Amino acid sequence: MIRALVPWALLLAVAAFGLQWLQYRYLVHALPRELYIGVIGAAFAVGGAWVGWTLAARASPVGDFKRNDLALRSLGLTGQEVRVLERLAAGQSNKEIAKGLGLSPNTVKTHIGNLYGKLEVARRTQAVGKARELGLIP
Repeated sequence: MIRALVPWALLLAVAAFGLQWLQYRYLVHALPRELYIGVIGAAFAVGGAWVGWTLAARASPVGDFKRNDLALRSLGLTGQEVRVLERLAAGQSNKEIAKGLGLSPNTVKTHIGNLYGKLEVARRTQAVGKARELGLIP
């Protein structure tokens, strides 16, 4: 993210230097304030679109993902628990997970409870974070 923001910050610094160089005090009094507001707004809109496009265009690391099988075995996670964990990471609710995997919501709750115990966490976000940290999910 820093690599995307640094060029924009440098561009803004150069623009600020350019205003000083062009004796901006004269220009501020010679041209209407609305013009400057419009130019600054347009610059931020273009810069924001550029930063957004740059961040969105990054390649997803999912293609290079290698599951840590040693951690899976050491934690004792079952295949169904891993599938539930992947869907937790995707932000699905218990009902969505149950429907997608053909399970009952109570079974999903049981799997999630088992995941919490095995990963030693108390919340979904902690479970997903720790699973990513251990290389269990992308």
